[in-house]
Amino acid sequence: MDGPYQFPTERLSRLQGPDVDKTPLVLVACGSYSPVTFLHLRLFEMARDDAHFNSQFHVVAGYLSPVNDRYAKLGLASADHRVEMCRLATTETSEWLMVDPWEARQPRYLPTAQVLDHFDHEINQVRGGVECEVRDPGTGHVRIEKKRCRIMLLAGSDLILTMSEPGVWAEKDLHHILGIYGCYIIERSESELDQSIFSSSSVHSRSPLALYRHNIHMVEQTVRNDVSSTKVRLFIRKGMSVKYLIPTVVIRYINRHGLYRKSDRRRDSLAQATPSPNLGPHPSTSSSSSSTANVSSSLSLPPSIGGAATTTTGESTPSRAEEAERTRERERHEDRARRTSRTRRTSSGGGGEEEGSHATTRSEEVFEAEAGVEIAMEIA
Repeated sequence: MDGPYQFPTERLSRLQGPDVDKTPLVLVACGSYSPVTFLHLRLFEMARDDAHFNSQFHVVAGYLSPVNDRYAKLGLASADHRVEMCRLATTETSEWLMVDPWEARQPRYLPTAQVLDHFDHEINQVRGGVECEVRDPGTGHVRIEKKRCRIMLLAGSDLILTMSEPGVWAEKDLHHILGIYGCYIIERSESELDQSIFSSSSVHSRSPLALYRHNIHMVEQTVRNDVSSTKVRLFIRKGMSVKYLIPTVVIRYINRHGLYRKSDRRRDSLAQATPSPNLGPHPSTSSSSSSTANVSSSLSLPPSIGGAATTTTGESTPSRAEEAERTRERERHEDRARRTSRTRRTSSGGGGEEEGSHATTRSEEVFEAEAGVEIAMEIA
């Protein structure tokens, strides 16, 4: 990530033909991407299909925004590696997805809402919106106009669940994310959302989830896919194949750089590390200052969007929302490990399998149990 930052727009398409009357939409997915998987890329395709068939939006681009190194998550490869793997994956497999390294380049952890503000600033303020081809019905002459673009967060259903838990997110942050931008939520195959989280608790006090329900687009994952970066890392450490789980070009990159070969047990080393010399300020920041505070000022960002905590030294740490999501993920995989253990005990008791059953083999049971423990340890 050497050199000055430049917002990627090479795949930002324009509205034309029958889509000129639609609202342009950019999907933004923030995440670790350590490494990027086919499921990460598939989320964009599912959201784009839903927007095409069920809304007046036309998706003009999708962006992967790898999280900053200060997130300090176990198994997190350096931002340089993660950005490059995402770039290789999108270049190799997609014609409309891009990687924006801005979040990863910052010297501190940034809440999601500030990342969304960044995209809104770059597309709607710097560029003036998305190009639209307007044809004069009389002369047939085509002129180019600019149209304001909607920016929406793309995420899994766990995000909505954390937003429904009292005390995890500050309400002003939810109003900012859901009210200004909105989101596309892909329902994960193993989770069932309780629709009551979108209901107001009383006539006088409506929750942000209920208030902005029209800005929350739920997309069902009709084809089960539970590939995760954590499982991929575990496969690699065990010397197992990850082909068809992640793009081949990413596999080659991982092998070339020897990534994920050993378990990473560091918890705070990244958070205490000195910022990389490659990190640079936002281009809209004046040359006389390189502090990220100037970036927030130039974008008129709220001081605590996304619920991120700030230390006495001014550095941001992961918010309570991220911590709650980690806890939920850990509990889910611990439960899966317990169920696997019970299945193994039952099958070893001498009972025969029914003909045509899909009983789990011992090797698969052991791996699932180990994966559950491994994931629980990483999320803890």
